[in-house]
Amino acid sequence: MADWNPALYSRYEDERTRPAQELLARVPLASPRWVVDLGCGPGNSTELLVQRYPGAQVTGIDNSQAMLESARQRLPGVAFSFGDIATWRPEQAPDLIYANAALQWVPGHEALFPRLLAELAPGGVLAVQMPDNLDEPSHRLMREVAAEPAYAGAIGDASRLREPRRPIAAYYDLLAKDAAQVDAWHTVYQHRMDSPGAIVEWVRATGLRPFIDPLNAELRASFLADYERRIDAAYPARSDGRRLLAFPRLFIVAQRKP
Repeated sequence: MADWNPALYSRYEDERTRPAQELLARVPLASPRWVVDLGCGPGNSTELLVQRYPGAQVTGIDNSQAMLESARQRLPGVAFSFGDIATWRPEQAPDLIYANAALQWVPGHEALFPRLLAELAPGGVLAVQMPDNLDEPSHRLMREVAAEPAYAGAIGDASRLREPRRPIAAYYDLLAKDAAQVDAWHTVYQHRMDSPGAIVEWVRATGLRPFIDPLNAELRASFLADYERRIDAAYPARSDGRRLLAFPRLFIVAQRKP
């Protein structure tokens, strides 16, 4: 895929940061020494960690140079490093590995989640938030449009573009045997959006990228127009003229045994 666009991602920063705040609020650590923001993006989640743990060493990891540059401008006193979550290994055991809206892009969760828990210091915490929206109209319609003959050749098998959805109990089972405690929950946010185009803009910064990045300019414009028409029908105007974008998210906070 092409590199991430921090400016586009940050247009809905308040809405994207709210789950990060609610994840951090459930982390049962008072004074960790080393905190890792895994998949830190433009640094909005890293900023929350710095504010809560001013005495900690906070490190941001991401595989997008554009996102890292944006994060460094935002938090010049924080160390940000390029890294691939799938192969990342810490130099020393962190007290907190925090991954907000990042692990859904990484394959192999059956191995990934237990490995991240094992990388922690004794009593350390793995805190994860992931979108759980693959069955929502926003994402079903991506796959439907991608399957149209005009786009299928360039995009390929749309079902393989993101790690498959797993039930929350499956993540509990991956972590519970090696954890002192596992806190897992769902939240469905209802985001007020100004128009169908605003919904498209929201997902264009994240989930829509694997669908449109392989397309040339002409096909991309056609895909986005077809997709927006379907979004308009799937998310009808409410009494105030806005559209409600339902956005389910999955949260997991697992503490390693002491």
